Amino acid sequence: MATPIVQIFESPDYEAEIGRAAELLGNGGIVVLPTETVYGAAAVLTQTGAMDRLRRLRPGSESKPLTIHLAEPEDARKYLGQVNELGDRLMRKLWPGPVGLIFEVPAERRREVAAGIGVPESELYDGGTITLRCPDHVVATDVLLNVEGPVVATMAATAAGEGSLRVSDIDPSLMERFDLILDAGMTRYPKPSTVLKVLEDRYEIVRGGIYDQRIIERLLRTTILFVCSGNTCRSPMSEAIARQMIAQKLGVSDQALDEKGISVLSAGSYAMPGSRAAAPAVEALREMGADLTRHRSRSLTVELIHQADVIFTMSQSHQQAVLSLVPSARDKVMLLDPHGDIEDPIGGDVALYQSLAGVLRDLIERRLREKSLV
Repeated sequence: MATPIVQIFESPDYEAEIGRAAELLGNGGIVVLPTETVYGAAAVLTQTGAMDRLRRLRPGSESKPLTIHLAEPEDARKYLGQVNELGDRLMRKLWPGPVGLIFEVPAERRREVAAGIGVPESELYDGGTITLRCPDHVVATDVLLNVEGPVVATMAATAAGEGSLRVSDIDPSLMERFDLILDAGMTRYPKPSTVLKVLEDRYEIVRGGIYDQRIIERLLRTTILFVCSGNTCRSPMSEAIARQMIAQKLGVSDQALDEKGISVLSAGSYAMPGSRAAAPAVEALREMGADLTRHRSRSLTVELIHQADVIFTMSQSHQQAVLSLVPSARDKVMLLDPHGDIEDPIGGDVALYQSLAGVLRDLIERRLREKSLV
């Protein structure tokens, strides 16, 4: 009997198919799930028969524990002892995302977790370490949220042994080993996830992937992002005001903020990249001692959203633009003005922009204080 393949985004009942996949996993099945990097064959760790079948997909590595896939970043703490500051930051900044993290776990905690789940310690931990992954794909997340117990996965490989970027890439000889395949089309990235080992005060790249060290270092910065429509008025004004405010608080020039590991950025949901700031905005901020003459507009992107620790939008529509690109950003995106939208001043005179600058300054000061960013 052929393995059922569901075109998940074309299904007339998305929730029912998600529930079907979760139920199959809970009953000892193997389900192929899309992630942002490759398609993965998943099973529940406590289902012995499914795990035996899953391991046979990885010849030569049957004795190694498989990577646990998490629905949400905070689920990692179920498997870890105390996490150091770097590990905590890596989880907050890189998850959900195309990164696996290897953590050292104390022996007592390993025994406690394994006993609580009801599996041998060697099923979870490789010596003293565990590898965790929190994929950034709505289908994988929705399935994982509906499954009890740890879900592990290994790539559904091509005939050449590489990761499959679409269902049609999967080795035909493997297809009958799966109980269900959720097809979400081509994966977002053409490479596998990056794997990092978390050490005391640094990390090591164990396996290269979609994120290289340059990207990782950028994502680990403290980043504040302001979003409006065209990125020529409200959001660049907010960026310049926030940079000035934080620099004054730290006692450095705003040019020195990058050296302090702080990035203040802005973007537009409908921006024409490379446009200059509106002339009245430049004039209004000049009187405040801030410079917008070098500003050039940029478009809102998935990478920018992932990079940001907090995202302040000028309106509800901008908030929705962020969430349409990265639904998992819901906990860090908010209106700059909690009471409602900030109107676009485009077409107004300098006096209107001066008034707006004062409003933005008060809102930004309040928001940065709320978030302990100044």
